[in-house]
Amino acid sequence: MKHLRTICMLAVFTVSIAAISYGQGAAPAAKPAAPAPQAQASPQAAPTFASMVERQVANSEKQIVEAAEAMPEDKYNFSPESLNIPGSDYKGVRTFALEVKHIATANYLFWCAVTGQPMPAGIKGPNGPDDLKTKAEIVKFLKDSYAIGHKAAATLTNDNALEVITHAMGKGPRLLLATNPVAHANDHYGQMVEYLRMNGIVPPASRNN
Repeated sequence: MKHLRTICMLAVFTVSIAAISYGQGAAPAAKPAAPAPQAQASPQAAPTFASMVERQVANSEKQIVEAAEAMPEDKYNFSPESLNIPGSDYKGVRTFALEVKHIATANYLFWCAVTGQPMPAGIKGPNGPDDLKTKAEIVKFLKDSYAIGHKAAATLTNDNALEVITHAMGKGPRLLLATNPVAHANDHYGQMVEYLRMNGIVPPASRNN
C-alpha cells in the first residue's frame, strides 16, 4: 500500500513537470492587433488674398442673386413710394429693378478695373442700361457682373494686392477694389429685403432660420 501511494505521487509530480515545461516552450498568445492609425486629414491649403476674396464674392453672389430671383416679375417695378405710408418719405427711391441694376453696375465698375476688362455697353449712369426691362434681362446682367467678380478675385496675389489701380471714380488698391462691391451689395441687399417683405416674400437667406 505504501509503495502504491509513492507511485501515485511520482506520477502526479511527473505530469506537473511536463505541463510546466510545455507551457514554457509554447509560443506566447498573440496580442490583439493594434488598430490602424486613422488617416490624417490632408492639410488645408493656406489662405490667400485670392481665396479669401473669392469666398466673399461667392457668398455675396448667392445672397443677392437669390433675392433678385425671389421677387416676382410683376413686382420688379415696386418701390415703397407706391404704398403711401403715412409719415414716410420714399419719394424718388429706387424700384426693386433699379436696386438690382445698381448693384450690378457697381460690380462692373470696380471689378472691371481690377481685371482690365471694358465695362458693358449701355451703362450711362449708376443704375445700368436703360434698355434692360424684364426680370430675366436684369438677373442676367447681375449674374454676369459676378462672373467678373470671380475673375477679379483670381488676380490677387501677395505682390499686387496693394497695387494702386485707376478706375472711373478715382484710384485705389487692387484689394480694396476687389472687396468694395461686396460691402456695397450688402448695403443694398438690406433694401431688397425690405421690398421683398413688403410684398409678403421671405428672403431666401432668411428661410428655415
